[in-house]
Amino acid sequence: MFTFLLIVQTLVAASLVGVILMQRSEGGGLGVGGSSSGFMTARGAADFLTRATSILGGLFIILSIALAAIAGVSRTPTKVDTSLVNQAAPVSAPGVVPLAPDSATAPAQPATGNQAEPAVPLAQ
Repeated sequence: MFTFLLIVQTLVAASLVGVILMQRSEGGGLGVGGSSSGFMTARGAADFLTRATSILGGLFIILSIALAAIAGVSRTPTKVDTSLVNQAAPVSAPGVVPLAPDSATAPAQPATGNQAEPAVPLAQ
């Protein structure tokens, strides 16, 4: 149901954009000022594009409220996967030196002769 309403919402929004773009620009946004044959006259109010805009706008708002209500009701709590909680970490391969937990912040220490060489050479 949610997906169907979402598709209808998208079609209504695209239609609303198309109807708004087809209207004649008369200046003085929101019907303020302009010519006598403007937005607030009886002839302008009865215009098809004006009626289509108001109907599509109302339908868009109603669909938005319905989608928000459906999304709020059908919301399920987040589940955390605890299947790996008691598993041990894998053992590293021989010859590979594991990184210290704070190796990103600690300065690099020079290698001494009795330590094993790391698998990846350190930057000079």
